Amino acid sequence: MMSASEAAKRAAEHVTAMTGRSAECVVGLERAGDDGWRVQVEVVETRRIPDSADILAIYETEIDADGELVGYRRARRYPRGRVERN
Repeated sequence: MMSASEAAKRAAEHVTAMTGRSAECVVGLERAGDDGWRVQVEVVETRRIPDSADILAIYETEIDADGELVGYRRARRYPRGRVERN
């Protein structure tokens, strides 16, 4: 079974390969069934000047027990620094 940290690393690598954009960080991680992981990766979609005007996105991925990408989708986009209220 793949560790959580390895799944996070592989998810970031897969998102970078699929989108052509660098992953900023992993913002969510959870087990998906008995042998996989769901990982949320934050990406800078559009760089702007100043940096505070960047557009970020969260990609939700599913990684199997071998570290392979099973699925991914862009869940949302938002400007950097935007705070969500619950």
